Amino acid sequence: MKPFHVCGLGNAIVDIFLDVSDEDFAKLEFKRGTMELVDNEAQQSLLTQFHDGQHDLQLVSGGSVANSVIGLSQLGGKSAFIGCVGDDRYGMHYAEEFSQLNIEIGNPILVGETTGTCVAVITPDAERTMRTCLAVSSQLAAKHVDAQRIANSEWLFIEGYVFANPATGQLAIKEAIRIAKEHGTKIALTCSDAFIPQVFGDAFREALKDADLLFCNAPESVAITQAADTAEAFAKLKDMAPNSVVTDGPHGAFVRFAGTEAHVPAVECQPRDLTGAGDMFAGAFLYGITHGYTPEKAARGANYMCHKVITQVGARLHQGAQGYWQEALA
Repeated sequence: MKPFHVCGLGNAIVDIFLDVSDEDFAKLEFKRGTMELVDNEAQQSLLTQFHDGQHDLQLVSGGSVANSVIGLSQLGGKSAFIGCVGDDRYGMHYAEEFSQLNIEIGNPILVGETTGTCVAVITPDAERTMRTCLAVSSQLAAKHVDAQRIANSEWLFIEGYVFANPATGQLAIKEAIRIAKEHGTKIALTCSDAFIPQVFGDAFREALKDADLLFCNAPESVAITQAADTAEAFAKLKDMAPNSVVTDGPHGAFVRFAGTEAHVPAVECQPRDLTGAGDMFAGAFLYGITHGYTPEKAARGANYMCHKVITQVGARLHQGAQGYWQEALA
């Protein structure tokens, strides 16, 4: 038995949640529901607009795969993470939070650097529009990949967003995959966003050849396979990855794992904030399959955890995760 169930590799980002009215959102002139990369100056300008005492700015350490690792840890799994933060207040906050969560992250702090942030602007329709400043997280490179953490993990979980840095991130991914294969660590890959296979398709598909499990949502599955719809995409993925999970929001999830193929319905709810739904699903599913649950039960539990996440603000549950898992499978 290895010490860790999952080691995540991804962008270490501090999430900053901002609730706004439709009127305030219109003034920003952002396209609703998008994620765009911005520089530090643009990010500070956005934050300054709402640093007025009338808007709450909630700070939570995260990043896509980091959120999944946190979810797995909250359910009782043992996890590790590889990413980079700066020595500013956000970086110190990040390292301290992960220490409190008992997630092994080594020493991710790079001196003199700025920590990555993601401002999630949440509108009354529960949609989130994100502006991400990668800052030092985009410097994640092969030299930061800790072989010991990967060797000591049952699964390596790679974040798709890291492919967006060809000069550094893609080399980190290649090194992590090499180490995982050398030590018998299984490899899971998340797409993160449809633009990853669209823009960085060659590198993504190369990594997919080595992956044991792919996570993606409906639009991402179509982008990867060039299929007409989600059902066709899920069928096509059979020839691209040995195991795959395609989440489809209120339409549930398609699961193919360890010889099991199933469709698991979503849990009906009134969403408040869709941030982190896919991240929680992946973390909870990985928890399930590393703790003896069938793939179908793991997906059912993951859907239930998702519905708990999207009926609150923020990508992380702050209490009750293990109880919710038991509720889901009762």
